[in-house]
Amino acid sequence: MTMAAAKIDESGFEHVSVMRDEVLDALSPRAGGVYLDVTVGGAGHACALLERESAARLIAFDRDPVAARVATARLSRFGARATVVHGCFSDVESWLERAGIEAVDGVVADLGVSSPQLDDAGRGMSFRHEGPLDMRMDTTRGETAIEMIERLDQDELADAIYQLGEEHRSRRVARCIKQALEADELHTTLDLRRAVVRATGPRRVGGVDPATRTFQALRILVNHELEQLETLLDALPRIVRPGGTAVLISFHSLEDRLVKRTFRDRNIWERQTKKPVTAREEELATNPRSRSANLRAARRIEGGPTELGEPAPDSDRDDFSFGGDGP
Repeated sequence: MTMAAAKIDESGFEHVSVMRDEVLDALSPRAGGVYLDVTVGGAGHACALLERESAARLIAFDRDPVAARVATARLSRFGARATVVHGCFSDVESWLERAGIEAVDGVVADLGVSSPQLDDAGRGMSFRHEGPLDMRMDTTRGETAIEMIERLDQDELADAIYQLGEEHRSRRVARCIKQALEADELHTTLDLRRAVVRATGPRRVGGVDPATRTFQALRILVNHELEQLETLLDALPRIVRPGGTAVLISFHSLEDRLVKRTFRDRNIWERQTKKPVTAREEELATNPRSRSANLRAARRIEGGPTELGEPAPDSDRDDFSFGGDGP
């Protein structure tokens, strides 16, 4: 049922870092500081940080093996000041412990999918290019999108598309996807888009393709993106030293809501951004991806209940629900 994945082209892995200056201003790297970039991608934020502070050290993670290899090459000019690790958010805390690093001075996470991942047809993340129904950020492990579609029943698939894609026609979409699967008409990203359009119709709403929400939902589910983010957010009080800063850039309301809720805990965090920071007009003109980016930053306060490593309390009394959320 699956289509063989195309070879990933590392030479084309070019990614423009979103709000680079805003990230550096929030982190304010200092001499001798140790910083953590958990989504190094094309190493834009990482290179900028090491260039701004020549006596800082950086540890860079990425779950995408191509990104990790590209970042290793691009950061090689910084020598021992840069370390690149192929791993996901859930690996970060244990890696730091094994490396004997008790805490870092700052963390940056540029969440979501990168432009190279979207543009590479072999990843199967975009309906703009025909490719296999893969969608994995880490192509070395885990379930592909088509394998997940085969495993889930129709109701489970509909629930995921509704919750993670905020697609209100999720029942019809799931039914049409399953019908295409049973008819042996679901092999590529364009097949998936055709199945979605049969449920939603071809009309764009606000310039957004009708398949956008479904592709987002399936990608998030395949990569366990929200679970990974929750793991990182839970670990932040233990891996960021008092006085250190966490900077997270999200691209949809589900991510932003989780970040916002975490930074509300005044026993642990002093928010540096009460409202999310968005890209300036100059950046919007040259990098359209930045249009949906929201940056939130918070400083780890001294003391607090997590000083000895116990989990942070949940001070957010709001019920979590999927959907849009104000600043």
